[in-house]
Amino acid sequence: MDGEPPLDSALWWERVRTVDDFPKPGVRFYDLLPVFADPDAFAALVSGLAELIAPLHPDLLAAPEARAFLLVGAVADRLRTGVLALRKPGKIPPPTFGEGYQLEYGQAALEAVAEPVPGRKVVILDDVLATGGTVTAAARLAERLGARIAGYAFALEIVALGGRRRLSGGPVVSLRQV
Repeated sequence: MDGEPPLDSALWWERVRTVDDFPKPGVRFYDLLPVFADPDAFAALVSGLAELIAPLHPDLLAAPEARAFLLVGAVADRLRTGVLALRKPGKIPPPTFGEGYQLEYGQAALEAVAEPVPGRKVVILDDVLATGGTVTAAARLAERLGARIAGYAFALEIVALGGRRRLSGGPVVSLRQV
């Protein structure tokens, strides 16, 4: 909004809630839902992600369901890009492409509409980079649709889980590392 002071770029981090032993013992869960509920924190997060992603010059942002869905529209609007939605199985009508992957606490899958995006530059956007399973599957889906991976962007990266090492095709950027 015009005339308002700039947002504190770290404001979003102050709203992140950590939950130990969720969804299973030994896992520390970083909950960004309180960030999404706070307009200033959410705006700071969106602004920070847009600044990180802009130099990658994407045509599309690809986001896996569900928390990244809360970010991708706002960031895409800021960057004037399209969105490639990656949903849980059974949520979009056929024809679709699907990719299964391993989470640190189970298995999951993503699907995309089987509509080619040949040569389009895609940045994979997610809230948290942990083991990299989700975004690796997201990148495979985007590539199957003909996209070129321009990079990966995250609000938070859990460095000890090594997800960055699994990613290829472009730079990996994150607002915060723990």
